[in-house]
Amino acid sequence: MTVEWDYTALADAYLKRPDYSPAALTALFRIACLKPGDKVCDIGAGVAHLTLPLAAYGCEVDAVEPNDAMRANGMKRTADLATVHWSKGTGEATGRPAGVYDFVTFGSSFNVCDRQAALRESHRLLKPGGYFACLWNHRDLDDPVQKAIETIIRESIPGYGYGTRREDQSAVITASGLFEDLVRVEGATVQTQSVDDAIEAWRSHATLQRQAGEAFGPIVDKLAAHLRSLGTDTLHIPYTTRAWIARRKD
Repeated sequence: MTVEWDYTALADAYLKRPDYSPAALTALFRIACLKPGDKVCDIGAGVAHLTLPLAAYGCEVDAVEPNDAMRANGMKRTADLATVHWSKGTGEATGRPAGVYDFVTFGSSFNVCDRQAALRESHRLLKPGGYFACLWNHRDLDDPVQKAIETIIRESIPGYGYGTRREDQSAVITASGLFEDLVRVEGATVQTQSVDDAIEAWRSHATLQRQAGEAFGPIVDKLAAHLRSLGTDTLHIPYTTRAWIARRKD
């Protein structure tokens, strides 16, 4: 299975990434009219950051993940959950059956797909009236610690950019012609994390890795030195979960 982004070396560090805003997830689940027992296909499920709250809500979750190392970590985290089932697949070709899902989700994964192909696949998977959602966590770049981190990154990579993950996804979803009743959802969350765990989370940053190339390790070392210079063992990192949800057009 060929994918453009290889997360193998990042899979363990991904365990340190933040959870999504509970308020944003509650809003998404309400809009999608989710109820216990509903079937969800969580695509690009990674290490189960979205799979776990979906299962906790009572849904039966088919978690689809192309990377073996990421999927192995996700399977470990959900090993005790009989309602979670894992398989190998991509956003464009999940290998899952058509027309059986109430909800299709992309947690921090829609940006690494051919988005129009992923929307067509989502439409195929959904029942009539089912919902598609994509979401990401974004650091608050106005926070002083995060501002300093941005300075370090941009001094090392002057043209650094976040790609499509920080874009408004509305136009892409609407352009597919496959979904309607589009809603944007946001929710704030603060991740309390040790400095060591925060540094480890940076080692999972695929966008930075791809643009930094061989400089990735030295950049993370600079970030680590800065974070350790703050004189604290614990960081409170503000994030905003941004999501887009739309109903399948029949």
